[in-house]
Amino acid sequence: MAHAALEDVRALTFDVFGTVVDWRSSIVGEGQALGARLGVSLDWAAFAEAWRAGYQPAMARVRRRELPWTNIDGLHRRILDQLLDERRLVWPEPDIAEFNRVWHRLLPWPDSVAGLQRLKKAFTITTLSNGNLSLLVDMARHAGLPWDCVLSAELFHHYKPDPQVYLGAARLLDLAPEQVMMVAAHPSDLRAAAACGLRTAYVPRPLEHGPGGPMEPWEEGEFDLVAEDFVALAEKLGA
Repeated sequence: MAHAALEDVRALTFDVFGTVVDWRSSIVGEGQALGARLGVSLDWAAFAEAWRAGYQPAMARVRRRELPWTNIDGLHRRILDQLLDERRLVWPEPDIAEFNRVWHRLLPWPDSVAGLQRLKKAFTITTLSNGNLSLLVDMARHAGLPWDCVLSAELFHHYKPDPQVYLGAARLLDLAPEQVMMVAAHPSDLRAAAACGLRTAYVPRPLEHGPGGPMEPWEEGEFDLVAEDFVALAEKLGA
């Protein structure tokens, strides 16, 4: 391994939405196809951003127990229904249900599959996502993501950044927290993982919200590794 300080790392856990897959472009593409079929004209990029913007507030409602445990498919559907209602859009129920599953069909960033294949040779690689288990399995099959296993917040009935998710992943992998490295494009996710004793790798995705879109601020030196993509991460980890 290139970094001696990280020689005890045995497993890499990956945030998925935005880190491994390009949710925005995927939703825009499927939205445009659906709109053409239904005769609906929308700013699909804005629609995708609004859908994603409802994600954290919806999970916070579960965390505050304002909602019973609801998986991400269920939360995405609640947000989608609200967006359609706000825009006075009435779609056939089968189309709404199928469009809600676009999150199962998100496309990977160009480096994701090749980078994961390299990292898999040296480490156990797994998701550690708020996405539900069936969503993550479908996504892996659709996008060709070569995970060794699929771990979801659904297994713990907690959503990141709750510590139960990060510590639960280490426990299920039969590893100490410091033997697990969280990989994410979101500094807040990495900070929560670090607070639980996990190592951290930041892989920025400047196009997550489109060209010139917002990114979370971070400080030089606050993460164990910073890499421009998964292939570069593999090189830095000697994989």
